[in-house]
Amino acid sequence: MRRTLLGTGLLLAAAILYLLSWPVPIDPVAWQAPADRGAADPFGPDRRLAAARGLPLGEHGGPEDATAGHDGRIYVATEDGHILQLDASGEAREFADVGGRALGIETDRDGTFVTANAWLGIQRISADGAVETILDKVDGSPLIYANDVAIAHDGTVYFSEASTKFGARAAEGTYEASLLDIMEHGGHGRIIALDPQTGATSVVLDGLNFANGVAISADQRYLLIAETGAYRILRYWLEGPAWGNVEVVLDNLPGFPDNINNGLNDRFWVGLVAPRNHLLDMLSDKPFVRRIVQRLPGFMRPKATPSSHVIAITGDGEVLMNLQDPAARFPSLTGVCETPDSLYLTTLFGNRLPVVKKGDL
Repeated sequence: MRRTLLGTGLLLAAAILYLLSWPVPIDPVAWQAPADRGAADPFGPDRRLAAARGLPLGEHGGPEDATAGHDGRIYVATEDGHILQLDASGEAREFADVGGRALGIETDRDGTFVTANAWLGIQRISADGAVETILDKVDGSPLIYANDVAIAHDGTVYFSEASTKFGARAAEGTYEASLLDIMEHGGHGRIIALDPQTGATSVVLDGLNFANGVAISADQRYLLIAETGAYRILRYWLEGPAWGNVEVVLDNLPGFPDNINNGLNDRFWVGLVAPRNHLLDMLSDKPFVRRIVQRLPGFMRPKATPSSHVIAITGDGEVLMNLQDPAARFPSLTGVCETPDSLYLTTLFGNRLPVVKKGDL
């Protein structure tokens, strides 16, 4: 009996020692998460995305972003590094192979495409599918988590580096790296401007907690930026009397904002990839406990809850549309590619691209 008690005590002591002192990759920073208002207006319950249907993508999964090409076809960035082209009937074919993990993709004014590759950097894809990496370092340091892109009329490519500490390749996945960065809340994200003619870069904004979606206004006056780890949308002024200033236009979102895509009529689409996590919010000002939580088995740590939720907003942060599917048939929606008659919904998982006809909303 005594031997059994001793063994139990030693195991308990070892478990406590592990939870208190085992090295973890994060160094959590204290902050105060805003009180979660949940499904309060303007984000109340909605079921219009229940009308979405899935376009099959074959063996290609994780259609994280999409863009409309000059040919009217939709081009989709997928988890295995392939860019798919959808024909008028919605059938997908392989258009280009960028390698790594293709995330944000945008159509440039000359008909080429620019994509943020989480493993390899910023790439340009020609109209015939040829791929060129145009940027893989900033100030001599490798890009480790390129995330989303926006292209100005003058050709400047603005892109987000989600984290300069937790790389997508090193973490063996973009989702895994995002969990580390959000759990730490260390302000490792940034927005970078690239002049593709000269290769010159400049850091537009840094100190962001998981820099994610980025889009430029139709009048080219400002950027909208999704700061995923802070549940908010920022506006950074590119010109005018507020040049260089950043302001919060939409705060305390009910979920984690992902991509920001330009829609029609000057609106922007934002994907809320998952609802907020109560435990993560509760521990926001408790970095020591967050470190302990990181030592727990993966299934016990905070993780994304399946949901289907996208919103349309103005540049001032006014919510124009709030679209959801309570059944979350297509979970983890990252954003929207809008055409005159349809909304193509992008997602982190699965090998179908959800699409909903505007007439069915």
